[in-house]
Amino acid sequence: MLLSSALKKQLEPVLNEGFVLKRSVFQPCLELYPMKEWKVVMAQMNTLNRFVKKNNDFIRRFTAGVKTIELDASGRLLIPKDLQAFSGITREVVMSSAINIIEIWDKDTYEKAIDEATVDFAELAEEVMGGTENKESNGGLS
Repeated sequence: MLLSSALKKQLEPVLNEGFVLKRSVFQPCLELYPMKEWKVVMAQMNTLNRFVKKNNDFIRRFTAGVKTIELDASGRLLIPKDLQAFSGITREVVMSSAINIIEIWDKDTYEKAIDEATVDFAELAEEVMGGTENKESNGGLS
């Protein structure tokens, strides 16, 4: 997957450290973590007691298929075949910002997921962002 020059420029501060590419937990897409972000996630994982079966199972499934990757000399990210198969990526991809990571989707799958989510997005936005816990940040208005 060839990165645009604009995206490479935005990623410049983290390009030398490399990335981790993994399966998404909730969607049929891939998640691209800058190494710094991946280390934060791994620090959280390290707080889990591995002698609790559900913790051990979670860690194993969360890290299944994890690959360390870097841009090649041509400015491409090479997506391993097993991760292509998981995400259904065949030809066209969509890269979507997800705050501190980038989601990588098969274009058709992404458009379908967005279309399905549109129906209840207003309700979701109200539930997530419009709750009472935000009263202080909006001056006490509800």
